[in-house]
Amino acid sequence: MKKLLLAAAVVAFGLSNAQIAKGTTYVSGVVGYSSTEDNNDDTKVENFAVVPTVGYFVAPNLAVGLGVGYASASEKETFQNGFDKYTQSAFVVEPFVRKYWTLGDKLYIFGQLSVPMQFGNEKMEENLNNTTVSDKVNYNSFGVSIKPGLDYFLNKNWTIEATIGEFGYNTSKYDVDGAKNVNNFNFGLNLANVGIGVKYVFAK
Repeated sequence: MKKLLLAAAVVAFGLSNAQIAKGTTYVSGVVGYSSTEDNNDDTKVENFAVVPTVGYFVAPNLAVGLGVGYASASEKETFQNGFDKYTQSAFVVEPFVRKYWTLGDKLYIFGQLSVPMQFGNEKMEENLNNTTVSDKVNYNSFGVSIKPGLDYFLNKNWTIEATIGEFGYNTSKYDVDGAKNVNNFNFGLNLANVGIGVKYVFAK
């Protein structure tokens, strides 16, 4: 039992004395585009996002940062006499704090607490016999998210990181009279939801 507790303590507090120095800055972010077409029901779904991120270590192994960018999604269904289209676009802001624990000279685990926010709109468009009717509504979205992950330093400037699952809460408020908040909860280490990315570190 003592050996088990000792092993757990070693993992929790690190297998190495290596640390990411105070004053270190890094850049990363999300850039992505996807498009899916289903010719069976004549639908097309597109997603786009660009959210650059900057982090700064205010203490050894402790970083704060901010992501700012844009995200959009659309789904269009075409039929014989027209189409239906849904579009969502938003300005994205996500401040965060990230804590690292050392596993080796180049390998770290981390936990990230962030506050994702979106300020955008949703638009529904219906076209029938060349007559278009559209409806647009603005919304604000706020949340809290916790993500665990691993970070491996390829060298002093480049790292590969992976996040596994997410624990979080999000609420959206639509600018419509009488509209209620839409609340979403997301809890779980879903191994199918693994994010892989790279970042550049301005080593001191």
